[in-house]
Amino acid sequence: MTHAPSPSYSTTARVEAPTSAHLLMDLARSISQHGGDVVAIDLVEVTTTGARVDVTFNAVDEPHVGRIGAGLQADGYQVRSVSDRTFLSHLGGVIEVMPRIRIRTRDDLSRVYTPGVARISRQIAARPEAAWNLTGKGNTVAVVTDGTAVLGLGNVGPLAALPVMEGKAALFKSFANVNAFPICLDTTRTDDTVAAVRAIAPGFGGVNLEDIAAPQCFEVEARLQEALDVPVFHDDQHGTAVVVLAGLVNACRITGRRLEDLRVVVIGIGAAGTAISKILLDAGVHDLVAVDRNGPLSPDDPGLPPHQREVVARSRARPVTTLEEAVTGADVVVGVSRRGGWDPNVLSKMAPNPIVFALANPEPEVYLEEMPPGGLLATGRSDLPNQVNNALCFPGIFRGALNARASQITPRMQEAAAHAIAGAVSDAERAIGVIVPSLFHPDVHRAVATAVEAVALGR
Repeated sequence: MTHAPSPSYSTTARVEAPTSAHLLMDLARSISQHGGDVVAIDLVEVTTTGARVDVTFNAVDEPHVGRIGAGLQADGYQVRSVSDRTFLSHLGGVIEVMPRIRIRTRDDLSRVYTPGVARISRQIAARPEAAWNLTGKGNTVAVVTDGTAVLGLGNVGPLAALPVMEGKAALFKSFANVNAFPICLDTTRTDDTVAAVRAIAPGFGGVNLEDIAAPQCFEVEARLQEALDVPVFHDDQHGTAVVVLAGLVNACRITGRRLEDLRVVVIGIGAAGTAISKILLDAGVHDLVAVDRNGPLSPDDPGLPPHQREVVARSRARPVTTLEEAVTGADVVVGVSRRGGWDPNVLSKMAPNPIVFALANPEPEVYLEEMPPGGLLATGRSDLPNQVNNALCFPGIFRGALNARASQITPRMQEAAAHAIAGAVSDAERAIGVIVPSLFHPDVHRAVATAVEAVALGR
């Protein structure tokens, strides 16, 4: 299957060519003929004998970039250099620490640091709660990973996870003005992870767990939430679940359904699938079939791990033995598995106007052309409509929790966040099939923060 060019493979090629009245048009045509998406063409130098041009284009993947370069050469252009704009964006990292107070004089120094800072330390020693106002703790989150489940890459380790955690920190700051620091732990032992986070916790107002594989992530989150007096939120679980619920609320509005009447199938009951199942059950869904790699889960299976057993025990779904049987007549299918793990053709057995969340990354379980007629599709991809992006959720959730000085992020706070995200989609947008707002919606993060803070304060 051919996929569209993406900004994640944005490339700038410096090209030299003889002078021609149609040079720029011919360059753009050459790249387009080889499948590239031209973004910009900038003249670097023009002489009577030739021109030097920077051509920026999007490609599908790295081999595609190579094919476009080879195509330019074959069309008579000299490709002098090729720059990967994604790698250039990450040179030196994507975050930095900046002081809030400028230190320009001795007086500034004596207040910000020694000897004046000793007064602040004495105050906090006497009244620990003063740290929320007199330090950055009240606006600072630790983004913690062990690198065992990074994006769709799997266990790449803590060092390779660092750029992802930096990106997460940049989103916290950009969308909710929350300071976040990447904490990449070189351990996969649950006890070590819990101990490390407990040890650094005094400097943070919240902990965002990220890219920690199941089933360890369940125990890590539960133990840290019990041990700490600040919110602990595993975004791969709860962030995905919040945005799925938001999208489903809007999909029900479009199709005239009610949550409590839905027949739902969740395929993939790991960290995200478990959290999605729980939040849907909390929101009023009753009929939910949980499917893992071996088929629909059964309450009679003694080998089910605790997180799967809890989901099955809470659902009043009809008993089924195959995926096809589970999907037949279903209103909603949520895929949190992998591309190729199941046949998209099975979706033809769903109820009319089906709702599908195909959330595997980078390849969704289902593409638009594989959807049944009249269906609504959401994926995790930014180049397809209705992207289920955790970044719609976590900045505002932590902003609201920090504002309220909440000690935890409860299911009610998560549900409030979901409804705030759903409410950011207008009637006009729903009329054309939009169920999830843009990450860049001007009000969505503020709305999430306000809703979460209100629940945390009991308003």
